[in-house]
Amino acid sequence: MFENYSWQAYVGYTFLRAYVVPGTAVNQNGVNASVVWFYRDWIGFDGELMGAYGTLSGDSSWTFFGGGGPRFRYTLPRGLEVFAHGLVGYAHLTPQTPFGGENAFAYEVGGGVDLMRPHHRFGYRLEADMLGTRYFSVYQYSPKISAGIVFKF
Repeated sequence: MFENYSWQAYVGYTFLRAYVVPGTAVNQNGVNASVVWFYRDWIGFDGELMGAYGTLSGDSSWTFFGGGGPRFRYTLPRGLEVFAHGLVGYAHLTPQTPFGGENAFAYEVGGGVDLMRPHHRFGYRLEADMLGTRYFSVYQYSPKISAGIVFKF
């Protein structure tokens, strides 16, 4: 038997392919964490933080994202739970460049799957998202892949 809990906490590894300006991209590795509260079995509020590191033209490069929004879930047999979410928030990119500021409005859309064992609160999560930002008067669409541990309570 699989129970839908009202709360979920997640932490995991993240790979982000950050597109900075046309023709310039940086591969970044980092961590992301989220907390979700489901006020119905199928819909809840999701809050996420992400930090990823790489090098851009020989300099250290960081991308940070924090956002919140709705999460929709559907529970399948055998402990699979699929979800989709859409988050809006804030992003910060370093290093400072001559193109403009380091801060931007950001959003994230995507989804994933949780694999749970019967009668257990810990499971595994695989997630794929698209992080959208607008730095330097240019839209960036950066793919993000995550994997980690989810705790349901």
